[in-house]
Amino acid sequence: MNPPIPTVHLFPILDELLLSLLRSFSASDWERPTPAPRWKVKDVAAHLLDGNLRTLSMLRDGHFGESPENVQSYEDLVGFLNRLNADWVAAMKRLSPALLIELLDWSGRQYSDYLQSLDPFAKAVFPVAWAGEAQSENWFHIAREYTEKWHHQQQIRFATGQEQVLYRRELYFPYLDTSMRALPHHYHNVPAETGTVIQFSVSGEGGGHWFLQRSEDAWHLVQVAHATPVCTVEIEGEIAWRIFTKGISREEAGRRCTIAGRRELGERVLEMLAVMA
Repeated sequence: MNPPIPTVHLFPILDELLLSLLRSFSASDWERPTPAPRWKVKDVAAHLLDGNLRTLSMLRDGHFGESPENVQSYEDLVGFLNRLNADWVAAMKRLSPALLIELLDWSGRQYSDYLQSLDPFAKAVFPVAWAGEAQSENWFHIAREYTEKWHHQQQIRFATGQEQVLYRRELYFPYLDTSMRALPHHYHNVPAETGTVIQFSVSGEGGGHWFLQRSEDAWHLVQVAHATPVCTVEIEGEIAWRIFTKGISREEAGRRCTIAGRRELGERVLEMLAVMA
């Protein structure tokens, strides 16, 4: 059993870094393209505001607003969420950057306070679907929300050449550790002999090592491998988050990873997502 990942204390830190960054922007900075298709810097910032307000409305206040209809699959749910996101970003084009910053500041503090109030081991309202869970505890929901805030801020920083601050271990390792919880679900239909171990390593200050081990009928993320890995995958720290968020092509990611051993097993991680996409 892998231990919970504590992240709730990191939200105010992320928010302060975001607000400081946005306050430094020129008019042209807000219009820079980002790794998010069709979204500029201002659009990603607006999406972060939507995350704050939607969480407060639904989970704190119990107001769910528009609900999905005829959702029968994961793909249907992703389509519904993509439409909600697009509608919000389009409407937020009416807001000035200055007002957007004010709203992010105000809502971010309430959002962090709400997360602090949750029992980390109580059942979350929404499961972490990209990890294959039908039911999740709040700590995992909070960690999932942390990965959302982290990677969207990094998209803004990537667009403006200011990524390094989020790569420090305090902030990047929790992002990676949470995202790697998607490995067992991502590999669930990959056959291998019982006891097979794959090692995934991410370089840099915020990186680490993760081990995926095959039992008789499933893959499991384990802290210590009791067998020699049949495959090792070394991922550059600066592209790991882009792999998990569709921010880099599979071909470019492959060129910047080193895979040794059973390559067909290691290459599967290049298609892994730790977002609803």
